Amino acid sequence: MMKDCVLALDLGTTGNRAVVFDRDLKVVAQSYREFPQLFPEPGWVEHDPERIWATALACLQDALKAAGKGRVAAIGITNQRETVVVWNRRTSKPIYNAIVWQDRRTAEACMAMRSRGAEAMVRRRTGLLLDPYFSATKIRWILDHSPDVEPVLRAGAAVAGTIDSWILWKLTGGQVFATDPSNASRTLLCSLERADWDDELCSLFGVPRDLLAAIKPTSSDFGVTAPDLIGVEIPILAVAGDQQASLFGQGGFTPEVAKNTYGTGLFLMGHTGSKPVLSEKLLSTIAWSTPSGVEYAIEGSVFVGGAAVQWLRDGLGLVKTAAEVEAVAKSVADSAGVTFVPALTGLGAPYWDADARGAFFGLTRGTQRGHMARAALEAMAFQTVDVVREMERATGRPLKKLQVDGGACGNDLLLQIQADLLGIAVERPAIRETTALGAAGLAGVAAGLWPDREAFASRRKLDRAFEPAMSASERERAVGRWRWAVERTLSTKRN
Repeated sequence: MMKDCVLALDLGTTGNRAVVFDRDLKVVAQSYREFPQLFPEPGWVEHDPERIWATALACLQDALKAAGKGRVAAIGITNQRETVVVWNRRTSKPIYNAIVWQDRRTAEACMAMRSRGAEAMVRRRTGLLLDPYFSATKIRWILDHSPDVEPVLRAGAAVAGTIDSWILWKLTGGQVFATDPSNASRTLLCSLERADWDDELCSLFGVPRDLLAAIKPTSSDFGVTAPDLIGVEIPILAVAGDQQASLFGQGGFTPEVAKNTYGTGLFLMGHTGSKPVLSEKLLSTIAWSTPSGVEYAIEGSVFVGGAAVQWLRDGLGLVKTAAEVEAVAKSVADSAGVTFVPALTGLGAPYWDADARGAFFGLTRGTQRGHMARAALEAMAFQTVDVVREMERATGRPLKKLQVDGGACGNDLLLQIQADLLGIAVERPAIRETTALGAAGLAGVAAGLWPDREAFASRRKLDRAFEPAMSASERERAVGRWRWAVERTLSTKRN
């Protein structure tokens, strides 16, 4: 049987997915399994690593059975990035639950480090903020608080890694303990310029370097699947963080094109080439690496995107389903001056104000639910404009078009608003599972299914392009109104 397919294992925050693509990027088979979210205390978010593994394996087995094991040339892994697991390498048993990227339990530890003046060095070396979002303080917390960790540490058997490392370890039967630079660069322990663990950072966060995985190029040999798992050895030829995989899946290989993922939050990422671009308001990160070198990206994370629509549904009861919001927003010609700043959990990039609080402005007796629904869609677009403009300032290059993915990108009205407010084309791909597609592309190029990434990207198909229809003066007034509203929601604690 011809090996004409590649399998992407997409390890998400609420569930895992396996997708098999052929050379023409047709989906041959797929499987999805959810796993439980654990909230042991307010602000804490955990996963059971064994449930992550069990659901990932079940997805892999389902997809391979449907596609045919003999057709799959390689596997690519992509994952929720900052979530960490600490386990015993001799028994392959976790020492504690995985601490998820959303978890805020180490906020005080980060605050204490900032007060000691550590943030400037951390920012310079990693391109990131000193924030509990990232992995380092999560690993240290497990080392300090798990009752089972001390004997494992004494025996030299403890290892720590992001979810890609955990699943790679299990897939290879404990033969490979590795990660890639796109994931390592999200830990606060990796030098952005050297794409390697940094001894001074490891010392600062109290994470022994010998606990950490080997860093291999994103598109390279990560071993083979243990034959007792699926009855066949399949090469694992790529590992990448989810947002970086999405950028690759969107063909984002040049600085003129960026991608935005419209999910619970909004994740804008653009390619910056062979050198990192540091910004005070955005994150610098490693996009991916190949045996020929490292490439970088700049990223802006917005806390509340589609979550604002969920709040309209669950908190205010303005819509019955999230899908209904487009029709409700279309029931009015415009927002009638209503502006919504969705700082429901603070504001992310480019404001970084955790104490900001949400607000509606411009309400009158004539305000209808359609105006509020439309204002919620506009809020997603306005926040994206803020991050795009900051990205353009940091890179010194204007964005020529925006590629989109994520659940909310199916909303035509949202994407037309986005094109209008940015003044550039917004393109929606035919395949919206771009995270899985990117992992497949990285592995497929390494396996020889495509001769290079341009050949892979040439197979992508466009669903629809949204062209701007708003005049420059209208755009300027709308963005001005938005920024006036944002200024009134910012906290007095913001630096």
